[in-house]
Amino acid sequence: MTFQPVLPVGGLAGWAFLSRTIDSQMSAFAASPSLSRDSDYFRETIGTIRTAEALVADRRLLSVALGAFGLQDDLPNRALIRRVLEDGTASRDALANRLSDDRYRQLSDAFGFGPGQGLQTLRPGFADQIIARFERQSFEIAIGQADPAMRIALSGQRELLRIAGETANTEAQWFKILSLPPLRKKMEVALGLPGSIGQIDIDKQRDIFQDRARRQFGTDDLAELTRPETMRRITEAYLVRQQIAAGQTSLSGAAAALTLLAQAGGGRG
Repeated sequence: MTFQPVLPVGGLAGWAFLSRTIDSQMSAFAASPSLSRDSDYFRETIGTIRTAEALVADRRLLSVALGAFGLQDDLPNRALIRRVLEDGTASRDALANRLSDDRYRQLSDAFGFGPGQGLQTLRPGFADQIIARFERQSFEIAIGQADPAMRIALSGQRELLRIAGETANTEAQWFKILSLPPLRKKMEVALGLPGSIGQIDIDKQRDIFQDRARRQFGTDDLAELTRPETMRRITEAYLVRQQIAAGQTSLSGAAAALTLLAQAGGGRG
């Protein structure tokens, strides 16, 4: 039987509970028999895989590979995934570079099947790296079955940290944020932006996101936004606004307003 994460309540109280218990809950979740079997199979088998064709031909391996990058819904789309992997990312015309969702580029980079890339499946530690991502993503999915907003809150923290570690270029960082649907959703809500903003020019979108981040959190630099205190404020702003939008907040109107004012005020120097 798969361990089901415990989330007794939503919103800020639920986030506080999850933050306190996430390490123990993830350990129990990763030890679940079904997850352990898939992880063990990947660890034992991936070293025999040398081509994208071989990876997509093994549904069980592919399930872990895609799950590690949040692309599990693409499991039936083997032709697409094979093309993404075989094209690599070195060329501007590579499929992963032309897709708006940055997760395809991450997948292709990680396995290294493309031209000019180094094959990663034989590298020591590769299996454990992918499995760790797979277990985290699977845990987030399980959390999302109880509370979709909590899944976005969790994945958003992980992705912000990853992007901050990949590049120091602020504009490039924000383009990456906009290219990841769950993270984009978190930042959009946390910054109080309407969903309709996605209909305007992408450069203008980036400018608006950056400007709002500077006004609300005092900076648009991910090196600063990923500091623990600022990450906490971003997540709290997201959860409060999400609850208000859903009409499900347990906060009083005054308490919700004070929380959002505190978020905005914390960014003023």
